[in-house]
Amino acid sequence: MIHLVDKSTPVVVLRTDLYGPLGVLRSLGRLGIPVYSIGLEPGTPSFYSRYCRGNFSCHVNHGSSSDSVATLLKIGRRIGRKSVLIPTSDQMAIFLDENANALSECFLFPSQPRGLPRALASKKELYYIAKKAGIPTAETTFPASRQEVVQFAKTATFPLMLKGIDTKRLSARAGGWGQGMFVVKNAAELIQKYDALEDPEAPNLMLQEYIPGDDDTVWMFNGYFDEKSDCVLGFTGKKIRQCPIYRGVTSLGICLKNETVDHTTRQFMKAVGYRGILDIGYRYDARDGLYKVLDVNPRIGATFRLFVADNGMDVVRALYLDLTGQPIEHGKQRDGRKWAVEDLDLFSSYCYKRDAKLTVRDWIASFRGVEETAYFALDDPLPFGAMLVNTTRTILRRLSREQGRQRVATNGAALSSHRSRGSGPR
Repeated sequence: MIHLVDKSTPVVVLRTDLYGPLGVLRSLGRLGIPVYSIGLEPGTPSFYSRYCRGNFSCHVNHGSSSDSVATLLKIGRRIGRKSVLIPTSDQMAIFLDENANALSECFLFPSQPRGLPRALASKKELYYIAKKAGIPTAETTFPASRQEVVQFAKTATFPLMLKGIDTKRLSARAGGWGQGMFVVKNAAELIQKYDALEDPEAPNLMLQEYIPGDDDTVWMFNGYFDEKSDCVLGFTGKKIRQCPIYRGVTSLGICLKNETVDHTTRQFMKAVGYRGILDIGYRYDARDGLYKVLDVNPRIGATFRLFVADNGMDVVRALYLDLTGQPIEHGKQRDGRKWAVEDLDLFSSYCYKRDAKLTVRDWIASFRGVEETAYFALDDPLPFGAMLVNTTRTILRRLSREQGRQRVATNGAALSSHRSRGSGPR
């Protein structure tokens, strides 16, 4: 059990719209720490948590930085004392780093080397940083024009990965969540995808070697690095299922020790001077026996509650203890612990079964060892209900849009048929 000498310092969670921040509220709230929530929409499940001391709806970083900083400082002054500020997305981590001096008036947070969060969150910058630090990574190229892609395709080895340097930009152009990467099988498909998805005025696509392997080749490291960039708490684990399948976020994961991933991450973050909570992903490449870095999230990861030591310690508790000057009780990693995201895993399981990658028996057996889920908790049931309501609304909206498209297509076909009949000889 974790014992705090002082739990009076409040915590503000920046962007609580998904399930990861809900884990922050519960992890700290169960220790008696006052936790406040900042989200975009009033209906976010985190707002209904019994551990949410207060919530604020505001669009941080959706206007000018000065307006966003002013909004956060206003919230900080309203809380009444200096609070630990925890960003939960890359965008928020970058915002915090770029406005650290102003925000330090009301908030506590690790002091990063300026610009490091933005560099690590960029797949392009990360590639060069990893190469410089001697960390294995998939070979990647960053074409600046269609001509370069055509030339590259002449000698490329397929299949390969087409990804967005900025995943959100690619997802928006591709028409939906989860469309941040594609496996392309030949040169013709590569050119077609590039033409459809690239913005010539602001190139955003990268071409990366395809590393073969199933979901269980994707490993994760979750840790906390102190002001000297020493890892004072670290865990490793791997994905069992993803959503979207084969290339998405963890929907079911397991905690397992991996000395190579652990050592590589500690070496990497020490080399770049990283401080704070880290979530990083690797893929094991059986062709050369290397674990290759996929992405770095310079902030708390949505899966962090998969990684809980035998004494209850996790990375957000380590952050709180460190920033409030209290000793960190490290604890030991608990191999075999599993964690799942209810709605995502239900959908991904259906898709794996559809692809003949999962049987009903294996699906049932896969939940053996699940100790915690993203939304459901006996001591905090309302967020699970809010998730069900939000998911139902999303499904109904998508069905309505699909039915609308079908009606338009049917009416268009009928009109075309009518005109065709009416244009014949009389």
